Amino acid sequence: MARAAASRAKTRIQKEKTGAILEAALEVFATYGFRGTTIDQIAAQAGLSKPNLLYYFDSKEAIHALLLEDLLDTWLDPLREMEHDGDPLDEITGYVIRKLEMARDFPRESRLFANEILQGAPRILDQISGPLKDLVDSKAAIIRAWSAEGRIADIDPYHLIFSIWATTQHYADFDVQVSVVLGDKADTRFEAASQYLTTLFTKVLRP
Repeated sequence: MARAAASRAKTRIQKEKTGAILEAALEVFATYGFRGTTIDQIAAQAGLSKPNLLYYFDSKEAIHALLLEDLLDTWLDPLREMEHDGDPLDEITGYVIRKLEMARDFPRESRLFANEILQGAPRILDQISGPLKDLVDSKAAIIRAWSAEGRIADIDPYHLIFSIWATTQHYADFDVQVSVVLGDKADTRFEAASQYLTTLFTKVLRP
């Protein structure tokens, strides 16, 4: 478990060291995955000795768990904003854009999450089967209601959400491939993706 990170009143230095460790761990985990990451790598990335790092966290598992806990809460925020009373096309395409912005602004977090899922989600299965599924179920019910009301096309809400995840997070998880393929257009990939995905989902959803 986290030691100094879990104390009630952290000093300025403790906060700085904890923040540096988490930032370093995010970089290393996103690059090498959980299994390929070691405490020594995280300590080196943070500019700390291994004993110093272990004063704040007992293990890489403790660091990884804290990163995932913070990530999952942030990751679900864009979906939480989808409301039944709004215009369906605006609500859904707004969600697409928010997810794309997260891929742009938090690529390491996206890869951290993807790596965990690819390993079978052993450390976040409870959160996926609990809070994440509950939220997706509630938003799927909203999308299904919009379809029943004739406000959008008759569409499977779960596969719509999966499609949004796939088309937006791709730009973070496969950033190198996207950049190489686009070449000199890579610098504007998110602007272009925003226009394309808005058009794509609008056409799919329009009744």
